[in-house]
Amino acid sequence: MKITWLGHSAAIVEGKKRILIDPFLDENPSARIKKDDVKADLILVTHGHGDHLGDASYISRKLKIPVVAIYELAEYLSSKGVESIGMNFSGTFDFEGIKITMVPALHSAGISEDGFQHSGGLPCGYVIRDEKSVYHAGDTGIFGDMELIGKLYAPDISMLPIGGFFTMGVDEAVLAAKMLRTKYVIPIHYNTWEPIKADPENLKKKLSGISEVIALKPGETASF
Repeated sequence: MKITWLGHSAAIVEGKKRILIDPFLDENPSARIKKDDVKADLILVTHGHGDHLGDASYISRKLKIPVVAIYELAEYLSSKGVESIGMNFSGTFDFEGIKITMVPALHSAGISEDGFQHSGGLPCGYVIRDEKSVYHAGDTGIFGDMELIGKLYAPDISMLPIGGFFTMGVDEAVLAAKMLRTKYVIPIHYNTWEPIKADPENLKKKLSGISEVIALKPGETASF
């Protein structure tokens, strides 16, 4: 399995298929690729904020692939002509042998796209069970049920926000990794803008002997 961090919270998880998560690319100052460069088989969106919904609609239409989102956000995308699959918490979607489970996140979730502002249901994260179990936390604060995510889905790899201000910071991500009992942590949602500056080396030090931190640069890929 390969995971490519595209910058901010955008990533590609590649096993049997290529799954694109939170494709905020063209307006992302840290992204090294643009929306026309992406190849994927499925898109997952964690919530409707512009830095996560991003270019999902465009990429979905161009590649003729569906977008998975919480039910209300999926309904909004469907109204815009986007093929969408609406899910909810603890639900599992089988995508050609890959199990994709929606899990909670602790954040806000309004839709912000093309000047449109509206409730987008609730934020979420995803667990992708393919060759490995991968947890993408989305935008979230820390919450106790991360321990349940660890027990239920045993994520080998967890993609956790560390930028603070809007999400968990480093200290919360350390506790989250411990609750998840995850082998690898890939930090996300940091250093895109000044308010979310963070040093992944601090995360490495604090998780030494507990989880291996793989701090990718935007565009870099890790193999597992």
